[in-house]
Amino acid sequence: MIFPVRVVLWEGVRDLCLRPYRGHPRGCPNYGRRVSCPPTAPFFVDVYDLAQPVYAIVTEFDLASHVARMRSAHPGWSDAQCRCCLYWQPRARKALRAEIQAFAHEYPGYQVTMTPEAMGVNVTATLRSAGIILEWPPQRITRQVALAGKSKVNTGGTHSRPVG
Repeated sequence: MIFPVRVVLWEGVRDLCLRPYRGHPRGCPNYGRRVSCPPTAPFFVDVYDLAQPVYAIVTEFDLASHVARMRSAHPGWSDAQCRCCLYWQPRARKALRAEIQAFAHEYPGYQVTMTPEAMGVNVTATLRSAGIILEWPPQRITRQVALAGKSKVNTGGTHSRPVG
């Protein structure tokens, strides 16, 4: 799905990367290590021209079906093992990259980020304003989200990249 959105900014969303989660007591291991992650990732408003249209590029992955397949194939696995992103995320991200390429053919000159939260975008609120409700935590459907907009200036960084 590709559709215009009103971007909801919230700098505090970057702090969510520091919250502990299963297997990661200090939060995301990429925090402070990747240029596309906080605290080094630039803020969305500093990179993108919000006077120009911004588009959400969204793909859906049927998590419920995946979990059912994993339970069938591995009856002794826990729910957490069946839902583990290591088994479904590569396929979901591949679908998002394909959708980004489709977007690039229709909208030349746009920059895309696959990590808008790292740039201070509240993705949940941004998509809710467009009528898309994200499940937290995902139970049935998980969505991969990229945002595309016109660059204010060429930042020369690796976070936002031209597509096409």
